[in-house]
Amino acid sequence: MLNKIDNEVAFVKSALNLRAQRQEILAGNIANSDTPNFKARDLDFTAALKNAMGSAGGALKLARTDRAHIPGGGSATLDGHLKYRSSVQPSLDGNTVDPDVERAHFTENSLHYQFLLDRAASSFKTMGQALGSNQ
Repeated sequence: MLNKIDNEVAFVKSALNLRAQRQEILAGNIANSDTPNFKARDLDFTAALKNAMGSAGGALKLARTDRAHIPGGGSATLDGHLKYRSSVQPSLDGNTVDPDVERAHFTENSLHYQFLLDRAASSFKTMGQALGSNQ
């Protein structure tokens, strides 16, 4: 039972962290829409989340052989998951940011972020009801 709760909280935490990081990347793209030679970037969210949850297709688990070692495990990092977005029509100055595309992705990511916040709130509310607190 506790394992299911822990998995749910870990999933939501990792997904929220990755969504926040993606929001920063998309905001950076929008901010640099007039910067010459700026290349639009985006996050491969699915691959990053799989990596963060430790299910990246047979990834090796880290073992701690000394208590002074830093614990390994899934974390919401962008290692290898940050990609350049291919441009439909790059500008003459080499910039590949399409403000309309970036705003659409920014809005979509915001909706996913809000959904995850609602999911976390619902999970905690359910846990509180199960524990008998009437809040």
